[in-house]
Amino acid sequence: IQFSFQDNGWGVLLAQKLVRKCDVLNRGLSGYNTRWANIVLPRLISKSSNVENTITVTIFFGANDSALKDVNSNQHIPLKEYADNLKSMIQYLKSIDITEDKIILITPPPLYEPAWEKECIAKGDKLNRFNSTTGEYAKACVQVARDCGTEVLDLWTLMQKNNQV
Repeated sequence: IQFSFQDNGWGVLLAQKLVRKCDVLNRGLSGYNTRWANIVLPRLISKSSNVENTITVTIFFGANDSALKDVNSNQHIPLKEYADNLKSMIQYLKSIDITEDKIILITPPPLYEPAWEKECIAKGDKLNRFNSTTGEYAKACVQVARDCGTEVLDLWTLMQKNNQV
């Protein structure tokens, strides 16, 4: 998400599409997982943030949470805790009067392992994520959305249709 407001990033494209209709605010934090996001969320958005004017809040986590525990224990979050953290974020947003119909969960996107492995090796590391593991986190995200009555954008599934990954 840290790249969303770079040239042709999804944040830039969304802001351009909605220019003069609403403001697009990005609160993405590079490298964060749901555990850390849960801690900082109240500082990023609060009742004093004019939440009554909020149209939509997206929650887009899972790529870092799904890192392999043995290789990247710093970012890894166990699957159940990941789901619980998403639920906690939704509950917090509801507690400051952002209703579930304004919350959209976004699953982690699929991982193209050959390219990611090259990046890891270039940094002196070994492959620290698997697409199949990320898929489990995506499924958990979809289930949390169902359980909490929010919408979900299942990037993991959509981006793999027609062998696009």
